[in-house]
Amino acid sequence: MAVTLRSYEPHDFAALHRLDQSCFPAGISYSKTTLHYFLTISSADCIVAADGARIAGFILTEENPPLAHIITLDVAEAHRRHGVGSAVLAESEKNLALRGVRSILLETAIDNEGAVAFWKRHGYRIEAVLKRYYLGRLDAYEMRKILPGTGKPAPTEKET
Repeated sequence: MAVTLRSYEPHDFAALHRLDQSCFPAGISYSKTTLHYFLTISSADCIVAADGARIAGFILTEENPPLAHIITLDVAEAHRRHGVGSAVLAESEKNLALRGVRSILLETAIDNEGAVAFWKRHGYRIEAVLKRYYLGRLDAYEMRKILPGTGKPAPTEKET
């Protein structure tokens, strides 16, 4: 499935909220108020994967370089296992790195084996167990990825 990656636009809100509701159980998915808050804070970035006029997935992050936090990554059921999650994640990591982020944190339920495997495949490592993180009863992993540093550019011939 071919999707187009683009920045979030305010008219996407209802579709993003519906998608988040379908991806996570009640109480874990975001309310309209909370999702709107995260989308509109100045440190937020949201990349949308669109399949024509439909939203196939999105990633929402907040950043305070050198640290960023993945708030959520949602992929529509029909688009799962087709690279949509990997595509929005790669684009987000690239953008965050360009803005000085070196470390990205996220939380995921420890019983969500598919999500844990996805994050591990993309270089995220378990740092801690957050007891009763979700709904006051479900544990979560805090996971982190250190982005490759840009380092200094190689010296030019004149500089050597």
